Amino acid sequence: MSGFFNISKLGGRIKPKRSISAIRPLFLCQPYCNNSIVKGNFKTIVQLPKYVDPNEWLAVNAFDFYNYVNIFYGSISDFCTPRECPNMSAGSGCEYFWMDGQKKTSKVPASQYIDFVMNWIQTLINDENTFPTKDGRDFPPTFVQTVRAIFKQLTRVFAHVYHSHYDKMLSLCQEAHFNSLFAHFVSFGREFDLLDKKDIVPMQELIDIMDNNGVLC
Repeated sequence: MSGFFNISKLGGRIKPKRSISAIRPLFLCQPYCNNSIVKGNFKTIVQLPKYVDPNEWLAVNAFDFYNYVNIFYGSISDFCTPRECPNMSAGSGCEYFWMDGQKKTSKVPASQYIDFVMNWIQTLINDENTFPTKDGRDFPPTFVQTVRAIFKQLTRVFAHVYHSHYDKMLSLCQEAHFNSLFAHFVSFGREFDLLDKKDIVPMQELIDIMDNNGVLC
């Protein structure tokens, strides 16, 4: 994945002006919704390579997606403050509540929610029993479910950034890279049945556009 998303090459751009009367989110508007650094679709990229263990493939990609989402969020995190984003949302009528280890849900600012998500995923990745790295260690029977849970939370981070901070992505000239990462993420999720339909509802319009453009597989 490193060949697609070279963050160091991203430059600056004047922040686009948005009409007060505009209702449609920026990420669904032309030309931004079609901006991408990848031509064609991701079919050959997401398919399981020959002789590669399926769980190994899931682990490597889950790790990469986590890292890239973390990098992109980090680039705009100064704007995701408790004052600007008092809750973890993805557009009007979509709000996420954090559930802790005791199954207790709580409403927290988006920055805190995303910090919880990233720390939780990092803990899973560092756990040898969940993401084994040593020879002779097998993946646990629940590994696919764990990857699905990771994808669910990363989908929420994508949705929040798209709905609340896409103007910052445009200002940093990152929209083509971010769109390509999202298209790769969705294509991989589809290929291995990692995405629940209800979890992608806030991003369904963009997914439909990418489908119509032949970007997704």
